[in-house]
Amino acid sequence: MKSRVCRLYGQHDVRIETDEVPAPGAGEALLRMGAGGICGSDLHYYHDGGFGPIRVREPIILGHEVAGTIAAIGPDVSAVQPGTRVALNPSRHCGHCEYCRQGLFRHCLEMRFSGSAMRLPHEQGGFREYMLVPASQCVPLRPTTSLAAAACAEPLAVALHARAQAIASVGPLAGKRVLVTGAGPIGSLCVAVAHEAGAAEIVSTDLQEATLAVATRMGASRTINVGKHPDELEAYFADKGKFDVAFECSASPSALLSAAMSVRPCGAIIQVGVAGEVAVPLNLIVGKEISLRGSHRFDQEYQQAVQLIDEGRLDVTPIITASYPLEQALEAIKAASDRSRAVKVQLELSADY
Repeated sequence: MKSRVCRLYGQHDVRIETDEVPAPGAGEALLRMGAGGICGSDLHYYHDGGFGPIRVREPIILGHEVAGTIAAIGPDVSAVQPGTRVALNPSRHCGHCEYCRQGLFRHCLEMRFSGSAMRLPHEQGGFREYMLVPASQCVPLRPTTSLAAAACAEPLAVALHARAQAIASVGPLAGKRVLVTGAGPIGSLCVAVAHEAGAAEIVSTDLQEATLAVATRMGASRTINVGKHPDELEAYFADKGKFDVAFECSASPSALLSAAMSVRPCGAIIQVGVAGEVAVPLNLIVGKEISLRGSHRFDQEYQQAVQLIDEGRLDVTPIITASYPLEQALEAIKAASDRSRAVKVQLELSADY
């Protein structure tokens, strides 16, 4: 069987090619891909050839936010059958390293993650028509669940893990006041999970009106364009801060400072956005006894994310601002790079989209 693939050869060099796909072996499933979301890491690979120390050193198929339909199964597979719609968990831990033994699977020393150039050979991703995958990575969906929505399970899982980190710091979010800095896909989904948890007030900040409009649809009670109206956020600095918790999703030094200024004493900042070296406002963190907590990927939250989407309990579709057929992958990447109009851009990987 042949499959078209979206393969990156290096900075600004993406090509649509055709690969031969083998039949599934023991424990494997052949997945007919439906939808694939373009992530910030995909954009870094395309524009910069990598991010930080991670560089593209050989051709790589991008994409880790994907969902599709089982086309065939190999021996010893019973959890899914041909025709089953599934979301594909891109994270594959080893199960035996010291962190896996502690249940910290996201910190696995031998982690394999779809579409990642961290290891050599690179882990190939899901931007293709057909993909051979471990059946254990497939999370079944209802027949009526949109594959476009299901492909958002991975970023939703990231937001759910960030919420779990917040709860570990300040307790349940019901009735609490929440700030979310950055209204990209993860920021908007952090808004959604805070709303789903019953937060009393959710303020979303960004520099783009289009992304803030999406945050409103995801449950923000107020949005502030801090580029145009920085004074509106400054009102939350009074009396040592008004928010119980801030989800910092932009990795901007000014956003981290604003979060530290607006979080109350003994509140928490959950750092979700990543960048290079960023100045940390230590005086505020120490003086107000703020918990600054990182949030990295997800563990069991992937299954939780799929369940929330599959049961219709959380509508992720407002973050999907555009979709393109696979052959227009370059146009899709360019659209996803324009934050003035895009939140989540997806690829239509096959007719199953």
